[in-house]
Amino acid sequence: MPRYAQLVMGPAGSGKSTYCSTLVQHAEALNRSVQVVNLDPAAEHFDYPVMADIRELIQVDDVMEDDSLKFGPNGGLVFCMEYFANNFDWLEESLGHVEDDYILFDCPGQIELYTHVPVMRQLVEQLQQWEFRVCGVFLVDSQFMVESFKFISGVMAALSAMVSLEIPQVNVMTKMDLLSPKAKKEIEKYLDPDMYSMMEDNSDTFRSQKFKKLTKAICGLIDDYSMVRFLPFDRTDEEGINIVMQHIDFSIQYGEDLEFKEPKEVDEEPANLNYDELFQNKVVC
Repeated sequence: MPRYAQLVMGPAGSGKSTYCSTLVQHAEALNRSVQVVNLDPAAEHFDYPVMADIRELIQVDDVMEDDSLKFGPNGGLVFCMEYFANNFDWLEESLGHVEDDYILFDCPGQIELYTHVPVMRQLVEQLQQWEFRVCGVFLVDSQFMVESFKFISGVMAALSAMVSLEIPQVNVMTKMDLLSPKAKKEIEKYLDPDMYSMMEDNSDTFRSQKFKKLTKAICGLIDDYSMVRFLPFDRTDEEGINIVMQHIDFSIQYGEDLEFKEPKEVDEEPANLNYDELFQNKVVC
């Protein structure tokens, strides 16, 4: 049977660890087994158990303290992830092999990992070789997305990950539970946006005609091909969490290979069996 994986991505502070924690609790309520792997070598703490932690292999602080490397935070993180890519056997050993695995990979947030270095693409290819069906889950903080230009920036970050990894991707707007009722109403237009209308509403705020043309071209590309849409994520709303899970499960075909029980066979056929009555009873049931 195949195994299943979510790559939980997004900028720093977008709520990746909270998302993983919420999904683990939600899965427990549904009697589903969901495990988490921490792939952020700079993570400080999280409130959920992990089946593997990259900090057991390498940590950003250790790299930054190495006088021979002289890396800062970003360079240190990229170094850690490249080291990780050269040691996928550690991950394979940590994961083991259990049929019907469903694993959340809590990824670091630096955009360089999706634009400048091929580490995340290599991870996806390795997981697929291990028979994982992989879905990218890109998170963006809803509090950041309440302005049009910030929204376009978030869309471009999500699109960058989508193009780089070439896997099914579900984009999620997190921290909806922290918004005021007024802000929630305002942000609805960004969940399934009309990019052309958004550009017209903000046409007076452009500072340069050159950038205005570029922004319009970007918005037109996104709108014409329906490339990016967002799902709201409120960790206090069980129905909303379930909708997000259903979208992800559908994209990786989770549950399609689950075995179903065959009906029990009747040892002896009863005498004088009324087949019409039996058929009607089954239809009613």
